[in-house]
Amino acid sequence: MDSSLQASVFAAVFAALYIAHSVGDHWVQTSHQAGTKGEPGWTGRIACAWHVLGLTVTKAVVLTPVILVLHLTVTVLGMTVGLALDAASHYWADRRTTLRRLAHRCNKTEFYSLGTPGHPKAPVTHKGAPAAHLGTGAYALDQSWHILWLGIAALLIAAL
Repeated sequence: MDSSLQASVFAAVFAALYIAHSVGDHWVQTSHQAGTKGEPGWTGRIACAWHVLGLTVTKAVVLTPVILVLHLTVTVLGMTVGLALDAASHYWADRRTTLRRLAHRCNKTEFYSLGTPGHPKAPVTHKGAPAAHLGTGAYALDQSWHILWLGIAALLIAAL
């Protein structure tokens, strides 16, 4: 395949995966999965596996019409490898202890705790009570990890 055509496939696939990731991670994931997937033992593993399954199905459902409507040249091998690697990396990060350990090893422990009461500059109201905010460092690191692997998945889907 022509390299400019591969670049177009990569761009379209990445856009579709990014959209599907946001929908799958926030709309498809249940509250139970979100609250349980990081727990130790089989309870957490099963909740995380169901979340990743729903997320991967969402990605396939969003990606399929993009491929068909745009007549993208992708292979079953590329789709399988790309989505499987993305799913495995998502499961790894969403078990939580793994991503927290990686953040610690990369000297991101303080950023990881950003937005939580444990952070030295935790947001507070004028009365000193915890203040509402839009996110945490842990969430930002989680999402950036997922986006990295979306890019890798899109590259594999376009190249294989």
